[in-house]
Amino acid sequence: MKILVLADQESKSLYDFYTPEKIKDIDMIISCGDLRAEYLSFFATLSRAPVFYVRGNHDCQYMHCPPEGCTCIEDDIVTYKGIRIMGLGGSMEYIPDAPNQFTERKMEQRIRRMWWKLKKNKGFDILVTHAPAYQLNDLPDLPHMGFSCFRDLMDKYTPQYFLHGHVHANYGTSFKRIDQYGGTTVVNGYEYCIIEYPACL
Repeated sequence: MKILVLADQESKSLYDFYTPEKIKDIDMIISCGDLRAEYLSFFATLSRAPVFYVRGNHDCQYMHCPPEGCTCIEDDIVTYKGIRIMGLGGSMEYIPDAPNQFTERKMEQRIRRMWWKLKKNKGFDILVTHAPAYQLNDLPDLPHMGFSCFRDLMDKYTPQYFLHGHVHANYGTSFKRIDQYGGTTVVNGYEYCIIEYPACL
């Protein structure tokens, strides 16, 4: 299965210079946040693949105008063609009480509230977030720091993939498209990338 991962930056190649051939083989589209609702709706309209998304720290407009034809997977586990996908959007809180920003403790609480979904689904295969995991290609500044509890999830459930955004390619040497954490392939979806499921290790 081919999965198109999107995050943070609109792709001119896919959007401004779109041709059907560019996404004709895509089976699923996953957004890791900070993209206009209209951008996601564009892919939902022109692709046969379902579009799943979480919110980034700048996606406040989704509350009033969510992406049409797309499925929000925040605080949920959805199954598509046997693949269990867990969604936890937002970033580390750097503006008190701002939407889509969470302290480490608040993110841990979100995960704890999903205990029944995790038990019922017997874990998950793909973890989709906006922020990275702590000290796994994140940055030292608070706005771009990752969550330790994401590492805990990978330690416990060993998903095939951990997909995130938030750390942009133009931020410097910290950007890494693909990484490995134990048995989990970590992918930064900045702009876009295409991955294969199951992961080829």
